Amino acid sequence: MSHGTHPEELPTEVLDDVAGVVGAEVTLVGRLPGGFDVGAMRVELAGGANGVLKAWPRVRPNQLDESLRTQRIVEHMRRRGYPTPAWLGVGATATHVWHLIDFVDAAPAPELTPSLVEQLTEINELQAGQASEPYDHWSYAWRLATGQDFGRDLAPSLSRAVAGLSEYSSAVSALVERLRLMCADGSPPAEPPDMVHADFKPDNVLVRDGAVVAVVDIGNAGSGTRATDLTTLQWHTFQDPLDDARRRLSTRILDLVGWEAAAVLAATQILVQLEWPIRHGRHEVVPGVVKRAHRALDELNALR
Repeated sequence: MSHGTHPEELPTEVLDDVAGVVGAEVTLVGRLPGGFDVGAMRVELAGGANGVLKAWPRVRPNQLDESLRTQRIVEHMRRRGYPTPAWLGVGATATHVWHLIDFVDAAPAPELTPSLVEQLTEINELQAGQASEPYDHWSYAWRLATGQDFGRDLAPSLSRAVAGLSEYSSAVSALVERLRLMCADGSPPAEPPDMVHADFKPDNVLVRDGAVVAVVDIGNAGSGTRATDLTTLQWHTFQDPLDDARRRLSTRILDLVGWEAAAVLAATQILVQLEWPIRHGRHEVVPGVVKRAHRALDELNALR
């Protein structure tokens, strides 16, 4: 899994801070696939234990508080049997915020299968009634999908980018207009009952011999409805072998939140899926997102 080390990208002050927090010397082993900014680095702690270190430039005053919030959610959910790795430490230097988690010797799911969808749906049930931090993804989805300025914005830069999507092309503009019309009659959601992972997708699922052994990249976790994560999972099921699994996910989402809220969650997923390739200049990806989005909306409308 190692893709080579780049210790020059990680200030020594970060490693010193990690060592001070966990009480053990930390040695870089190599870079792991994925990750942003400094990325995910495999490290070895004195005594032989392995961990995964992630660090980001410190650009917001509340970044450390956000990581501490996630650590609390992880501890809470692990007590419930949720298969996410333990967080071994959280900290910050003058320039970076970091967290260190247990290393899990397993690979990201190369693709979804009906069995993995079933396993992840069962894991999602562990999130029921487990909202433990006031970080409301459900209300945020409603604001993003309807264009409302409502309450505290979880991701201001994303909201601003989504607000400008219609200027990208006529096809994107037509899709955004369709989303707004579908969500126009929705109401702000009730108090969020569940824990929300907020990035519940195949490459954040570690598998071994066809079994899910860990759900990772939980750094944006909060509260809301667990149907948010099922909607993200559903987005990745638009291949023929997964049609039945997608229909079962649709039924479960509707059972949990009803059609109007399901439309809001679908719209939020589509807007995020559009914003990412546009922001990163992946313009060749956009037509496929638009096509998949209309298919998803057609299927949702058929269930109304």
